[in-house]
Amino acid sequence: MTRETEKKPGARFHGRIESDGRLCSEPGCAEPGEFRAPLLDGMGGGHEGPRPYRWLCLDHVRAFNAGYNFFSGMSADEIHDAQRPFAGWERETRAFTGTGGADRPPKWADFADPLDAIGARFQRKAEAARQDGRPLSEVDRRSLKVLGLATDVDRRGLRARYAELVRKFHPDRNGGDRSHEKALQEVIAAYTQLKSAVAFA
Repeated sequence: MTRETEKKPGARFHGRIESDGRLCSEPGCAEPGEFRAPLLDGMGGGHEGPRPYRWLCLDHVRAFNAGYNFFSGMSADEIHDAQRPFAGWERETRAFTGTGGADRPPKWADFADPLDAIGARFQRKAEAARQDGRPLSEVDRRSLKVLGLATDVDRRGLRARYAELVRKFHPDRNGGDRSHEKALQEVIAAYTQLKSAVAFA
């Protein structure tokens, strides 16, 4: 292994970017500039947006990091403001409205969705949610549909509807007629699912 190979930083150095012919910006240094560091001028407070940077070799970026002072050039008041626990959180942020900001339904005219693979996702979001904010899973929604109930039904309404459908489909209430057994099983399964669901806890 040559001396030059030994000096060249490997991928294990975090932040290293191949120089591609770019030299270290430190005056008189002929090593590749593979590490970014802020410019020495204009590093004080009050700067908005990404700060400008320069390229340094491994040795010079190490020297820069060892002597770096974030508060250099700041006044006492600026340093005090930067050290507050909530510094930076007062900035106004863009409000997300409607369909949840960036997660908006696509323009359906732009493409074909024959299996409704994408459209179904946004259709589920558009379905009415419970007014009390309690979540409903897809299984919960299917179970409510089996029982013929709205999403905002309460636990008492759930029990009343279950009792009504059991009376309607049970063979003992139909002179021993077992033709509604499948419907009865679906009602029992739906009620079992919903009575232990978060929305009805």
